[in-house]
Amino acid sequence: MKLSLANQAEVPRAKIVLYLLNSEHRRGKSKARFFLGRGFHADNWQDVAAALRQHAAENEIAKEEITPLGVRMVVEGVMAMPNGTVAEVRSIWFIERGERVPRFVTAYPLKKKTTV
Repeated sequence: MKLSLANQAEVPRAKIVLYLLNSEHRRGKSKARFFLGRGFHADNWQDVAAALRQHAAENEIAKEEITPLGVRMVVEGVMAMPNGTVAEVRSIWFIERGERVPRFVTAYPLKKKTTV
């Protein structure tokens, strides 16, 4: 199953600029290194928002969790990067109880699995 209304999903500017692409953020700096290193820029935060919406629209929901506040969904799959590459990314979305449109929570690269 794919994220419903992914094309309308809320991806706030502050979440992208102050967190996901902020190399000074305590918890977001490794994510910033990943996304900035693949061609995304805070000046063009709308490009990140569009790529995240596309990621959510094209990939399957890997996990869904119902909470007292709403539904948390984890989407995993490939995401196109501005530098011409693709990467395996996990994005997290939340739909508040009584709402229909998902809201972006976070995204980060999936670690590559190694076989022994």
